[in-house]
Amino acid sequence: MTYEQKITSELDFWKFKTLQKPSLFNKVTDGVQKKINSFIPDKVHNAITTAIKQMVKAVLFGSTFTTSKPITDLSLMHREALIKQKIDNYKKTGAAEGGITGAGGFLMSLADFPLLLGIKMKMLFDIAAIYGYEVKDYRERLFILHIFQLAFSSKEESKNIFIKMQDWDNQAHKLPTNIDEFDWLTFQQQYRDYIDLAKLAQMLPFVGAAVGAVANYKLIDRLGKTAMMSYRMRYFNLQYAISNTQTTKNIELNMD
Repeated sequence: MTYEQKITSELDFWKFKTLQKPSLFNKVTDGVQKKINSFIPDKVHNAITTAIKQMVKAVLFGSTFTTSKPITDLSLMHREALIKQKIDNYKKTGAAEGGITGAGGFLMSLADFPLLLGIKMKMLFDIAAIYGYEVKDYRERLFILHIFQLAFSSKEESKNIFIKMQDWDNQAHKLPTNIDEFDWLTFQQQYRDYIDLAKLAQMLPFVGAAVGAVANYKLIDRLGKTAMMSYRMRYFNLQYAISNTQTTKNIELNMD
């Protein structure tokens, strides 16, 4: 079995799980997350909303995360070996940061939220570059934000996001070429209610220290895996398109 055949099976299983209807466990988990959310003071919610808004603006308009150049001369297998190493490094960094801030009490846990956002987004930009994508193009940054949404949305919402991402390279051409024309504010408001609800538990008294390191580690792991599957989906869609184009050309040549 080739590497591509192996990961095709993994990708098909991921698609199946993503499009599955919410299980009883999912519904219970969503209920628990909403209950935790209701315990958090309004000023914390406002701070989180501000952090997310700033992150979205930084991703779409800024240059904070655009440090990596796209890699163009590696096989898919070697790219993904590098990516898995990157994800492991980011998981360790996030766990260390979460453990320290979680042990520091409420204010430190509040500070952890934007710090963790930064770690996650930096990882996604690195992953995009290793897969060979130019993140200076804001449409690639928008894809990164969709990965972020997909990883941390409710089961129902993740299906809607997945559908948008399924044929990204064809749909992206329909997006405005000017980043200033994109309605980023609406985008931010739409996913505010779904993002990182599990992480809010770190801000609760008594449990923050225990939650911090483990939560960060698992959240980064989940995001990394979601990113890999999302880019694999684009890779195989592109290979399929190339194959179809070549087949069409061969048919035309034979007809001539």
